[in-house]
Amino acid sequence: MTQGFGASVVMGLTGVSRMQLQHWDNTGMIKPSLRQGNGKGSRRSYSFNDIVALKVASGLRREGVRLQKIRAVVEYLGKNCPDVSAPLSELRFVTNGVDIFVITDDKDVLLDCLRNQLVFSFAIGEVMVDLRGALITMQKPREITFKVHGRRYTAILEPDLQDGGYTVTCSEIPAAISQGETVEEAIENITDAVKLCLEHVESSTMKVAFR
Repeated sequence: MTQGFGASVVMGLTGVSRMQLQHWDNTGMIKPSLRQGNGKGSRRSYSFNDIVALKVASGLRREGVRLQKIRAVVEYLGKNCPDVSAPLSELRFVTNGVDIFVITDDKDVLLDCLRNQLVFSFAIGEVMVDLRGALITMQKPREITFKVHGRRYTAILEPDLQDGGYTVTCSEIPAAISQGETVEEAIENITDAVKLCLEHVESSTMKVAFR
């Protein structure tokens, strides 16, 4: 047999006043499921789930949500969620004091009960972790091989997080330095820089040879 709780216990557990209990019972928003009130002085008997519903409703009221909105949400969920017999005790709610959302099975999606639409939620902690990871990955230098006169060289591309694009150097020829807005442009420019360096070395070598 389901244990029942009297009004005094319910009020102590939920912070709901006797007048609120009676009003919510009379309006049908939250009725005692085990024993209904039959006039003044009659004893109501609430189940544990009733107490949960009352606690949730009391919490929503404390956050500034008007009673009319809570009632509208209960009516909406009662009509549109046939598998939910007691919305306030079976579902999880989120509120900002004006709107009421139900947490769905998808942790990233909330149901806006007052507007009958789905909205997306964002866990800021997860967003921050993802962003930090993306920044670390973005900051890592990239190595790309390229050829000049049939010989392979290694380009090191370092992202410029302030202005965008890349600063690019050549591992084998440190004097070769360039930039590019894209990876392709950076490789093209470092290729030209390496060619200039090689031409300079070749020219210097030839001058020494003719002395």
